[in-house]
Amino acid sequence: MAEPWEADVRIDVALASRAIARQFPTLAANAVVPFGEGWDNAAFLVGGRYVFRFPRREVAVALIETERRVLASIAAHGPLPIPIPLFAGMPDGEYPWPFAGYAVLRGRPLSSVRLDDDAYESLAVSCGRFLRALHAIDALPLRASGLDTDRIGRLDHARCMPKVLRRLGELSASGLLDEVAPFERLLDEVAPAGPRGDRLAIVHGDLYARHLLIGDDRRAAGIIDWGDVHLGDPAVDLAIVFEAFPPRTRDAFADAYGKIDDQTWKLARYHAVYHTAMVAHYGYRIGDADLVRAGLAGLLSCGV
Repeated sequence: MAEPWEADVRIDVALASRAIARQFPTLAANAVVPFGEGWDNAAFLVGGRYVFRFPRREVAVALIETERRVLASIAAHGPLPIPIPLFAGMPDGEYPWPFAGYAVLRGRPLSSVRLDDDAYESLAVSCGRFLRALHAIDALPLRASGLDTDRIGRLDHARCMPKVLRRLGELSASGLLDEVAPFERLLDEVAPAGPRGDRLAIVHGDLYARHLLIGDDRRAAGIIDWGDVHLGDPAVDLAIVFEAFPPRTRDAFADAYGKIDDQTWKLARYHAVYHTAMVAHYGYRIGDADLVRAGLAGLLSCGV
């Protein structure tokens, strides 16, 4: 059975170099090197200045197209850098889908670094301020440009619960997780009653330790990978405080973000358990130790 992250199209350096050179001749002389591969996209660094992202699965095409439509508008409002599409690649005879190029944001993913207590608190404050600004953006102009609502049910308990229990079960069977029962009880305690249509905001949609960049000064340097941006429940983004930061940082995060009601906290914790289980499971299946560590640390934090 194929895994959901398996590629529909394999993109290597040679293919990416040819596609970039054909459509952007001014970049043709630049070196193209692999820059990472994720669930949806393969990324390549071009001339040390630009990152080009190519969908590796057909379902990810719409995500690149969404980024190209809305990220410039979002970037104007945020206190942290985000990627802005500068090059819009089109399908051609060799590569079948749109792709995009961005100025590279410098930094390392939080999932690959270790921080001290003060650095984590500073990061939580920066992230809280960023999300406050993001969630306050007027969504009407972006809806007009095609920004969609949540189409995959990120807080749909009937959809999420069976999937998260399967992932937790596999992590437990592999020896990476002691017990599933405590997380099952937690999910039942904080389970959504249903979608909150009155609480919608522009949300990143996939904010976790791999998508938060850390600079050499150990401070927040940017937020990347915006393919899941949509008009949704703010709790989906607030889940990062459970996923990526120690419990002691939650008050500082909340002070920076602003008032967070009890139900939103519960939904944030719910999504955090679901998402960290997915991250740990994905990391385990592809052999990515950083993702396994980040996912398992997030799971433990969710229970505190």
